[in-house]
Amino acid sequence: MVNLTINNKKVQVPEGTTILAAAAQVGIKIPTLCYLKEINEIGACRMCIVEVKGARSLVASCVYPINPGMEVWTNTPKVIESRKKTLELLLSNHKKECLSCVRSGNCELQQLCKELGVEDADVDEHCYVYGHIPATRGYESRQKLGFIAHMDTVSDFCDHPVTPLITPNYDGKDLALGTSGRILSPKMFPHLSTLKGRTLITSDGTTILGADDKAGIAEIMTMIETLNDNTIPHGPLCIAFTPDEEIGMGPAHFDIKKFGADFAYTLDGDTEGEIQYENFNAAKAVVEFTGVNVHPGSSKNTMINAALVAMEFNSMLPSADTPRNTEDYEGFFHLYSIKGDVSHAALEYIIRDHNATTFDVRKKTMEHITKILNEKWGKGTVSLTITEQYRNMKEIIDTCMELIEHATAACKECNIPPLITPIRGGTDGAQLSFMGLPCPNLGTGGHAYHGPYEHITVEGMDIAVEVGLKIIELFYK
Repeated sequence: MVNLTINNKKVQVPEGTTILAAAAQVGIKIPTLCYLKEINEIGACRMCIVEVKGARSLVASCVYPINPGMEVWTNTPKVIESRKKTLELLLSNHKKECLSCVRSGNCELQQLCKELGVEDADVDEHCYVYGHIPATRGYESRQKLGFIAHMDTVSDFCDHPVTPLITPNYDGKDLALGTSGRILSPKMFPHLSTLKGRTLITSDGTTILGADDKAGIAEIMTMIETLNDNTIPHGPLCIAFTPDEEIGMGPAHFDIKKFGADFAYTLDGDTEGEIQYENFNAAKAVVEFTGVNVHPGSSKNTMINAALVAMEFNSMLPSADTPRNTEDYEGFFHLYSIKGDVSHAALEYIIRDHNATTFDVRKKTMEHITKILNEKWGKGTVSLTITEQYRNMKEIIDTCMELIEHATAACKECNIPPLITPIRGGTDGAQLSFMGLPCPNLGTGGHAYHGPYEHITVEGMDIAVEVGLKIIELFYK
């Protein structure tokens, strides 16, 4: 027989007994959704997790064997919150037809939701996940603060599953990314030397890592977990995870009213301590070229080679205004796709500039080149379609700079240098700000996004969590 304690209650059970079975013998109920004795003992639902003294994490009681002298707790705040999160995830994909369901009133999931107070965690038809955290007593009438991350990632280098590599105590030097032949090197990324001693997370060099923006989601969830110790009083908090940020459509169907926040932050940046509220004005440009294709042996003064006209168009753009040659607030034209032959060709660009005036100049430059080439080669040879994508959110955030002040102060109190930098890209917060939700961006601790060299550190993510929690504390002071 083995002696242990469960919730400070002495228990004696046979060797090999699970924690779940031991608790049941003394009348202590531990919730389960997937457990069927001798049939389905897989610990999959994670509802039966408990806290064990000395264990590095919460354990599934249905499969965890007891040990002599073990101390177990089944209802600590950490345990309850973990079960609550599990329920939120289950509910996010649950039909919620409880009133018409034959098991209404006799449903384990329904009962657990009532017990743990999970009511509104939801995923809508557009794949947006929303959830709300009730205010600390006495803070119910305070402004609502939100945190948002996106649950998609780019497809670059991602045609097969990601294999993450964890390097504890990274030495700050060249690191081979699996057997891919790629080397993560300080020569390419000088900041790597500052990560010496940290736990570095990379891919195996054959895919992206996906920290953009799975890191943001993990950090928000960790913030929520930490808040459950009730040491940081707060008003109503709003949480959302969005899809399609990687194609610039993250907020397209975002329900501002359902989300309910007065202000929010996205966790979608790079280095920990990063604070961003200026982004590019952005547009997409598609230029199509219609040629005249005849036999090259008899094409004198007749052939119009669409591919060559496309090359001519690109040559008329400012050659230095490319992503490689620009930084900080400097804008650019980025040619990211070329297709074509003699008969037809197409160029696809993105246009970026922080300054609204020069952004308009860039669009007019393309319109002017189109006009010139049509005059040269004939009407209809070149067609240009420019689609506006998003605007610089600075004009919105300028009206509520306290958000930036809170973030700056939070970094300083966490002993992290605040890095106020312009976003050389897009983020959900840009469009959300113009939809009525001021939403600057915070760093997650990641680097080199959108490629096989993407990396992040455990310590950087921990810092991002600390900064987020400190923002909440300062916001509700």
